Amino acid sequence: MLTGHQTWVFANTPVIIATGTVGGPFEANGNIANDFDLLHEDMWLKQDSFEKAQQALMEEACQMAIKKSKIEKEQVEFFISGDLINQITPSSFAAKTIGIPYLGIFNACATSMESLALSAMIINAKGANYILSGTSSHNAAAEKQYRYPTEYGGQKPPTAQWTVSGAGCALLAQHGQGPVVTSATIGKIVDMEMTDPFNMGGAMAPAAVNTIETHLKERNIDPSYYDYIITGDLGHIGREVSLDLLQKRGVTIHEDQYVDCGLTIYREDQPVLAGASGPACSAIVTYGHFLNLMKKGEIKRILVVATGALHSPLSIQQNDPIPCIAHAVSIEAGSDVS
Repeated sequence: MLTGHQTWVFANTPVIIATGTVGGPFEANGNIANDFDLLHEDMWLKQDSFEKAQQALMEEACQMAIKKSKIEKEQVEFFISGDLINQITPSSFAAKTIGIPYLGIFNACATSMESLALSAMIINAKGANYILSGTSSHNAAAEKQYRYPTEYGGQKPPTAQWTVSGAGCALLAQHGQGPVVTSATIGKIVDMEMTDPFNMGGAMAPAAVNTIETHLKERNIDPSYYDYIITGDLGHIGREVSLDLLQKRGVTIHEDQYVDCGLTIYREDQPVLAGASGPACSAIVTYGHFLNLMKKGEIKRILVVATGALHSPLSIQQNDPIPCIAHAVSIEAGSDVS
C-alpha cells in the first residue's frame, strides 16, 4: 500500500458511492450552480449565527449523500470531517446531529482531501464498510474569525480571496458503483516565511508544487496520466506561482490541464478578487462538478491537490510565518466494485 515515502496506493479501490454538495446564495450565482444538490437563498439558513449556518450546511451535505446512496445511516461506521472555525465546532456539532462515530481533523483548506485520503485508507484496509468524508466553510464565519466581520466593510487587497459558503461530502464504501479512489499523497509542511494573511494563494503554491512533484515521482507517472490536475484554492496568484515553480522543477503540465477549484466556482464578474477559498471550495468543486463530468464519461482520471494555510488569528497577531500543506488524492472512473 505504501509507495515511496508519502504515497498510499489503494489496491482494494475504495468507491465513492454517493456525494452531497450544498451551497449558499453567492455560489448559486456562480459557474457551477447546476452541480450542487442544494442551494440556499439565505446566508443565515434560518439560524441565529453564521457558525450554526455552517453546521447546517455540513449536516445537509451528509444527509444528502446518505439519501442518494440508498443505504441506511446506521450502516455508516465513521464520519471524518473538519473545518476552519475554532475547535472545528461546525463539524463536531454536525457530528452530534448526524449521530455517526466521528473523527475530527484540521488541515485548513486541505481538510477535504485529508479526510478523503484517511477514509480511503481505512476502507482499503477493511477497517470499515462505509465512511462519510467531508468538510464545510462559511464566508461570514471565516471573515469574522480570521479578518473582520463582514458588517465592518473592511477593504481587501487584490490578492485576497472569497471564502466559499458550502459543504461537500463523499460516502466511501468497500463495494458499489461509482468513481474509485486509487491513491493519495500526504503532503509535508512547506513554510516560505510569508506572513501576509491576505495572500493565501502565494503562500500555499509551494506546498502544492511539492506534493504534485512527490506524487508523480512516487507513482512513477507523467502528468499526462491525468485529465486534470486540480488544485484546491490557489486562485489567480497561487496558480501562476505554482505553474512557474513546476516548470522550474522540470514538471510540465499544460495550462488547460491545470485547474484550480478557486477559479472554477465563481464567475469572473463576481467580486471574489483572486478567487475562491475555504475548505468547502475543493470539496464542492470535486464532489459536484468534476465527479459529475466523470460520471458523464467526459473525464477518466483526476488528481485533486487540496491546499491549506495552517495559521491562526493568534499566530498572525504574533507575526509568525504561515506554514502550508497540500494533500493529493487521485480519483478514477470506475464501475461496479465487488
